[in-house]
Amino acid sequence: MTGQISRRRLLSGAAALAGGGMLLGCAPSASRSAADLSYWHLMTGGDGIVMAGLVDAVNGQNLGFSATQTVLAWGPPYYTKLAMASAGGRAPDLAIMHASRIAGYAPGGLLEPWDLDLLAEVGIRESDFPPLVWQKGLYDGKVYSIALDTHPFVLYYNTDHATKAGVTDALQTMKSPEEFTEVASKLQKVTGKHGLSYGYLGDGSQMWRLFYTLYRQMGADMLLVPGQPAQVDEAAAVKTLTFVRSLLDDTIATRSGDGGTATSEFLHGESGMFFGGVWELPVLKDAKLPFDARPIPTLFGTDAAYADSHTFVLPRQSKVSPERRRHVYQMVAEILKRSVKWAGAGHIPAYQPVVRGAEYQELKPQSNYAGIPAYVNYDPDVWFGGAGSDFHKYFAENVQNVYLGSGDPAAGFEGFVKRLNVLLDRPQPV
Repeated sequence: MTGQISRRRLLSGAAALAGGGMLLGCAPSASRSAADLSYWHLMTGGDGIVMAGLVDAVNGQNLGFSATQTVLAWGPPYYTKLAMASAGGRAPDLAIMHASRIAGYAPGGLLEPWDLDLLAEVGIRESDFPPLVWQKGLYDGKVYSIALDTHPFVLYYNTDHATKAGVTDALQTMKSPEEFTEVASKLQKVTGKHGLSYGYLGDGSQMWRLFYTLYRQMGADMLLVPGQPAQVDEAAAVKTLTFVRSLLDDTIATRSGDGGTATSEFLHGESGMFFGGVWELPVLKDAKLPFDARPIPTLFGTDAAYADSHTFVLPRQSKVSPERRRHVYQMVAEILKRSVKWAGAGHIPAYQPVVRGAEYQELKPQSNYAGIPAYVNYDPDVWFGGAGSDFHKYFAENVQNVYLGSGDPAAGFEGFVKRLNVLLDRPQPV
């Protein structure tokens, strides 16, 4: 192929991968000085404020560079622009990417690998990260992402309701679906409404987070290899869906609640437990609610928890300035070493020296679930998966009726697998 044809195919593949059109706006200027770093991320709201503070703190150290942030809309808009800027070789010096998206970007040359020697020079080593978190950033033996955090799906509970229901100890020791249901039933008697809040309606990601946590607790795997049928455990999937549906009985939990309904219900004391991401923590704290948090209990024998990670990546550039690249490494190191501030938003810092520090250990309830990275489960590695992709939407299309009580668990999961197999039969677009 000629270089022109190759580049055109790369651009069209990047557009397909990102799920959007050819958006090349926001590309950094090639005339920037080596001290002027361009940094793209998708942090908004409270996360955005914290990230801006971290960047300002690093810039304030006068280390010979200054980073300028560009904040883009979460999800497909962000990943589309990042893919297209990388495909065109006009990407930022540094970007944030969910760990679950690495499998779609690294194989096609949209990312550049990190240099382990340069990382060591700024004090960052593999041993500073939980093994599973570090491994998620690998492709073909090279490191393509450096994790900032792990943000898992957890269990929150109202401590006042737990005391009244006499389940405070049971919340820490339950190890079976029957024990979980019993605790939820006792909490429902205290609240008079629901024992558990779990919002999923219209949100495939919420459906998937709980399903995949419990599915993996059964020791079940899901291997998605392009060109091959999906390798899944249908029996474990049906058992998981059946259990989730049993909780959605309009007594333990509402059968048709969405995310906003679940959060509001828990905030107003109308439930005793709440399945949610750690990113919900700031809202709960602001409400002055008497609550605590812990990992979702191991109900099916194997420790497992769904999570994703915000990671630092080096998008592909047509021309790399060695001096600017060294500044990028130093910037990442400085942010990681200050990531206890990031933990305030609920996330678990990936950089373990911070997690082991006294300041983080004193954070509650954050330090209660700090052990999750040891058994974390990310989305299956596949080019069409990950945060902001359609993977979770495909799950919802087939499983939402199961959660609502009108669909058959086996048929719902079979439909999801069929949809996966159609995509696996297609060549990776990049």
